[in-house]
Order: sequence, then structure tokens, then C-alpha cells
Amino acid sequence: MNLGRLALAEVAATVVDAVYGFLVYGMLLAGSFAAFPAVYRSNEAGMAYLPLMFLGVFVAIAALTLIYSKGYEGGSGVVEGLRFGVLFAIVIVFVFVGVNYATLNIGRRLSLELAMAAFVEWMLVCVTIGAVYKPVQSAHRAPAV
Repeated sequence: MNLGRLALAEVAATVVDAVYGFLVYGMLLAGSFAAFPAVYRSNEAGMAYLPLMFLGVFVAIAALTLIYSKGYEGGSGVVEGLRFGVLFAIVIVFVFVGVNYATLNIGRRLSLELAMAAFVEWMLVCVTIGAVYKPVQSAHRAPAV
């Protein structure tokens, strides 16, 4: 395991997630969230919770990066990240968005918007991890035949 590249992949993926989150959740979907004021905080009220949110995302991406490094099968990091991203995005969409739709007082349209946004978000995060992370080259190479 390449710890330096692991940390770099984590930071890069966290930055990608923060930019995506600001653009999609903070700007594009802000009106959709505002339609449910009993469920979601306003942008102004939510500012106090941003440090906790960013810490949570950073820890989650650290775990995700470690999982990626353990399952890395070789080949193109972007392709590996894409494959990993599809699987992880499916988990996120069906567990979190599906459960939120069933338990929170939000509409079907917002749930579908969240599902699409989350799928793209975690695909981007995982592709970033795959593009940045590079395993340590093994010192024990098989002799050429």
C-alpha cells in the first residue's frame, strides 16, 4: 500500500466532493431543499454545521480510499475507480436515498434528484481516487521468461 498516494487520493477526492457538493447540492438543488423547510436547514442556518459535515465526508472518503486500495486489481486507475464507483454509488443510492425517501417527509422528485446527484457524486469521487492512487511497485518481480 502506498500511504503517500493514499493520502493524496483522499485529499483530491475530498476536494472534488466539496466542489461538486457546493455546485449541485448547495446551488442547483437549493430550491428543491427549500421546498421542505421542516426537513432541511436553510443555507444560512446550515453554515454552522459545515465543519462537522466536512469532517464526516473526509473520514468517509478516507475509509473509501482504503477500501479501494485493498480491492485494486491492477490496470488503469480510472477504470478501476469507475468500476468501484458504480458499485459504491449503487450502495449509496439504494441505502441512503431510498431510506430517506421512505422515512423523511420529502417528495419523489427530490428523491430522484438526490439519487442522480449522489450517483454522479460518488462516481466522481471514486474515479478521482482511482486516478490519483497508485500502488507501490512490488520489489519482487517475477523473472522474465
